[in-house]
Amino acid sequence: MRRMTPWSDIPAGELHATLANVFGYSGFRPGQQAIIEDLVAGRDAFVLMPTGGGKSLCYQIPAMHRPGVGIVVSPLIALMKDQVDALQANGVSAAFYNSSLGSTAAREVLARLHAHELDLLYISPERLISGGFLERLADIDIALFAIDEAHCVSQWGHDFRREYAQLGVLRQQFPAVPMVALTATADAQTRADIVRVLQLQEAPQHISGFDRPNIRYTVLEKHKPLDQLLRFLDRHEGQAGIVYALSRKRVEEIAQKVCDRGIRAAAYHAGMPAAQRAAVQEAFLRDELQLVVATVAFGMGIDKPNVRFVVHYDLPKHIEGYYQETGRGGRDGLPADALLLHGAQDIGTARRLIENNADPEQRRIELHKLNAMVGLAESVTCRRRVLLSYFGERLAQDCGNCDVCQDPPQQFDATEDARKALSCVYRVGQRFGIGHVVAVLRGADNERVRSLGHQQLSTYGLGSDKSEQEWTSIIRQLIHHGYLIQDIANYSVLKLTGAARPLLRGEQVLQLARPRIREQAPRKRPRADAASGPYDEALFDDLRTLRKQLADAQGVPPYIVFGDATLVQMARDKPLDEQALLGVTGVGQHKLEKYGVEFLDAIAEYCVATNDSASQMSPPLRDTWLAYREGLDLDAIATRRGLPLAEAAQHMLQLMQAGQPVAPEQLIAVKKYQLIETTLDRLGDQAAWEMLRAELPAFIADHEIELVRAGW
Repeated sequence: MRRMTPWSDIPAGELHATLANVFGYSGFRPGQQAIIEDLVAGRDAFVLMPTGGGKSLCYQIPAMHRPGVGIVVSPLIALMKDQVDALQANGVSAAFYNSSLGSTAAREVLARLHAHELDLLYISPERLISGGFLERLADIDIALFAIDEAHCVSQWGHDFRREYAQLGVLRQQFPAVPMVALTATADAQTRADIVRVLQLQEAPQHISGFDRPNIRYTVLEKHKPLDQLLRFLDRHEGQAGIVYALSRKRVEEIAQKVCDRGIRAAAYHAGMPAAQRAAVQEAFLRDELQLVVATVAFGMGIDKPNVRFVVHYDLPKHIEGYYQETGRGGRDGLPADALLLHGAQDIGTARRLIENNADPEQRRIELHKLNAMVGLAESVTCRRRVLLSYFGERLAQDCGNCDVCQDPPQQFDATEDARKALSCVYRVGQRFGIGHVVAVLRGADNERVRSLGHQQLSTYGLGSDKSEQEWTSIIRQLIHHGYLIQDIANYSVLKLTGAARPLLRGEQVLQLARPRIREQAPRKRPRADAASGPYDEALFDDLRTLRKQLADAQGVPPYIVFGDATLVQMARDKPLDEQALLGVTGVGQHKLEKYGVEFLDAIAEYCVATNDSASQMSPPLRDTWLAYREGLDLDAIATRRGLPLAEAAQHMLQLMQAGQPVAPEQLIAVKKYQLIETTLDRLGDQAAWEMLRAELPAFIADHEIELVRAGW
């Protein structure tokens, strides 16, 4: 696949040809083309693009068009393998060089490198900067350096790695080679650090935004969290997902409970043998496991497109990690769910761990990030607004796809409840945490309350009318609003702040949100995104089965063959020839030659078996019919198809004559339809065309009359 044409002589159309013929995409995503053109022209670039936004193509295509090999620095072995498998499936010459290779395989890769046979070589930062590898590169033509997961360069980044911080040596030794730094998670401070450490030269910053609109964010206060998780999993039966928990012990406990429910699940954490971790990851990628329960060790290396949900069983330590981990869901652009469970205990534990850090600067940074994460979890405004504002991005309006937007929390007058809680904190001497204060408020009869004599306090039992979770929520909100603080250095005991006095004296009223414990059933969403439109789910399942068979035969994950989004489009459009299949996103020339026959046969067999009338239509008529089935009116159909209105109307008339269930009221504006309908009622459907036309105003087109008349 090596392109030897100098970059200055590359026609602009070649980039689009590579995109279509190799990767199977009809057009670049927003921001991609400008980045690719910068790198092809030999300029540095900084790229911030959301997970699943298409970062990889930004360096893969330039590496294929510039002389030499593209060197991609990647942090995880599994990530390298996935990327190389996907490139090879598209006919691109790619390899990885890391510790997973035996001596023979490693020598073969180096031989291909020196023989100028590679478009792309993936390598870990450790391998790159040690063992004389940089000296080896001195004799190699290098197309570019791509630093993936570049936030690892910065101490402000959520996953700082010292080896990444040494990558500035590349600029010193290869000053003329363009370099691109890519990340999905970097605030302003981290971005500045990346540019400084890597010594990017006048690099334009390509920032595509952080929003992942296909992900639905939900946050629940913990109350019997295992039950909350199991209810959530019941709603996602058969779908692939990840559950993150903070401790290895909790990971194993959750995995066992989930397996006991008959769900194909496995644990994953750094305490497991490397071979066992690799086996779990491989089984998940191959769709042999539905669920992985993991610590954050199961993070950057996961490039599985069809993850439909991500659950955080515990509060993450920072928004960057939360964003990146939730971003493992819905990488194919189809809908995904992100559920976060959080409790006061999570916050206290995280703060204690941070306070144990001996480095005061790092401690300050981590506390700042944790407080921002707590703010997101406790927010009663649009989750996406809060999330994106952390990265400096503003939404023009609420997202409509989070729990707060879809089911706003109820507000209530919490003045008296707050006074009870604050009084109780005072009465117990400001020496106890949330759990004990709640126990006293609810009048708990336990040994600790009795031994301390707290059953004698005036606040004992004042809150017996409320549940434990209700009082916990009220106290946590009082902390969030600044009426209470948790003394982290002293076992998270509660203490009053100066702001509590006016509230206690009755000089102030307070509105709080009712706690959200149980997730509301989300609005009905299709399995595909809105842009994809309705599709045949039975055919999708057949194609998914075929994909798994082909993938298993080749020893690769199913998404390497085709992603879910590609199968959805096949199940929607039902292509019956090679040209139509090439029009499906994700089907390039190489994959057409490799898999086209099998998938076309499967679609044709399904259409025959189900007597699908759309399969018998001419391609132009079928495309119009499919546009109509998405719920479009006549104007939108004509625009989608690039047809004059009269021609689009003629297609619809042909479909009606062929017996297709076409509703003219969907195609025509309501007032026009009603006028035509009223006139037909009065004149009768046998009235001469001239009479009908004369009775109706000129702003009603002939084809609109014909459509209503045909359906009468």
